[in-house]
Amino acid sequence: MAKKIMPGKPKMQVAPSVISTKAAAKPLGAYPHARVLGNLVFLSGIGPRNAKDNSIPGLILDKNGNIKSYDIEAECHSVFANVKSVLEAAGSSWEKIVDVTVFLTHMKKDFPVYNKIYGDYFKNVEACRTTVEVKSLPTPIAIELKVIATL
Repeated sequence: MAKKIMPGKPKMQVAPSVISTKAAAKPLGAYPHARVLGNLVFLSGIGPRNAKDNSIPGLILDKNGNIKSYDIEAECHSVFANVKSVLEAAGSSWEKIVDVTVFLTHMKKDFPVYNKIYGDYFKNVEACRTTVEVKSLPTPIAIELKVIATL
């Protein structure tokens, strides 16, 4: 005979808290750096822009604002620093990352460098990861991360 499952008392939902920090670049739109719900931290897409001056490390634009050259290694280190800053502002840490979605604008060219640097940063983390190529990102960046972590 199948066991009948009786619904329990509905659990009280806690409103998600909004996380913003000056240690990471300001979001480009009407969204926070992250939200915390329960014991999970959901980061908005985080790029490599510098928190102090909004610059993109290693980026050189032509006079029309088109990308002349960029440094994927510098962007990787910068985006990881921004993610770390947002996690810490939320009361979490790098070691508590459970899922990462990575957006690259040039998979074939940038994946080997990004993958090596990622391996150095995530050596002991064992987060799930998805890496996808996108045509472009909202600013002239080559990488963006979407992260979920625990508290």
